[in-house]
Amino acid sequence: MNTARLVLEDGTIFVGQSFGARSSAAGEVVFNTAMTGYTESLSDPSYAGQILTMTWPLVGNYGVPPHILENGFLRFFESEKIWAKALIVSEYSESYSHWNAVESLAQWLTREGIPAISGVDTRALTKRLREKGTMLGRIILEGEPEPDLYDPGKQNLIALCSCSDVSEFSSQDDKNLLPQAKNYLVKNRKPRIILVDCGAKNNILRSLVNRNAVVVRVPWNYDYSDLDFDGVMLSNGPGDPNWATETVEVLRKVFEKNKPIFGICMGNQILAQAAGATTFRLRYGHRGHNQPVILPGTTQTWITSQNHGYAVDPLRLHEDWTTSYINLNDGTCEGIRHKTKPFFSVQFHPEACGGPRDAGVLFDQFLTMICGG
Repeated sequence: MNTARLVLEDGTIFVGQSFGARSSAAGEVVFNTAMTGYTESLSDPSYAGQILTMTWPLVGNYGVPPHILENGFLRFFESEKIWAKALIVSEYSESYSHWNAVESLAQWLTREGIPAISGVDTRALTKRLREKGTMLGRIILEGEPEPDLYDPGKQNLIALCSCSDVSEFSSQDDKNLLPQAKNYLVKNRKPRIILVDCGAKNNILRSLVNRNAVVVRVPWNYDYSDLDFDGVMLSNGPGDPNWATETVEVLRKVFEKNKPIFGICMGNQILAQAAGATTFRLRYGHRGHNQPVILPGTTQTWITSQNHGYAVDPLRLHEDWTTSYINLNDGTCEGIRHKTKPFFSVQFHPEACGGPRDAGVLFDQFLTMICGG
């Protein structure tokens, strides 16, 4: 391992050892409080442009799984590549033990060209980010050129992470279908769902396909309003939702069809913007598997998986809409729902991967809306 430095834009420096690719990197430094899930997080397009800090002290001990295609997309990863610019951990374990592991985390990072740094006091780094807010930073390796600061907010990361053409996915093997999938039929055929890809995680595809749906994935700015479909899924994605103006314009056209719409994370912000609301940037975002949300007016709570840096301003919602979930840590909006039409969204990740699966039932609610159950 070679010496590496993390230099924040305020001048704070953390020194550690490099592992992974021998290169430098720059991006927005964020932290994730999850205990597991580095494979899923690194391959999550929502981390595009960001340097990911894992607050859990030991990372790498269960290795990396094989790249296996299932139903047209990778089985154990959330996309086809690592999207994070770099990784920061307290302690890295080169030795790994897991029944499904085929390589070490460092081997995967090296092959993908992603640098990483260990030996960092991630507790002190996280406290710094909580006090100052999310900051830009650079990982500089000894003997490598120093990169310029990179601000992902100045780039349309949604366009970067979206698919480039229309593609269709469905289950190729009924053994993977969930038991309730037999209930999800539209006129004795599989329901057709448009997935608007703003940087979609593979587990959104899995969650729909395993419920017997045919998923038509379209680019973020594609006009799908005249296609044949039964419902619309608005995916997660990276960066500032204000880049998604074309997505919002198409969605407003689709409102007129009164077909079920379900948004996740970035999809929640896009649905809110289409409904006339605005979004704002959080001080340091919500990233991890332990974010509690509550259904207003009840005692129903979920511990959720989250990964976002922006939130919806519920005060700007039209009177036809209501807030459906609230974050118990900071009171921010965690979901919206139309009062009379089948449109709803959540800021958290019901597809998890990684994280708790408490909210997976929302996919069943969406399919029930579509199939008229």
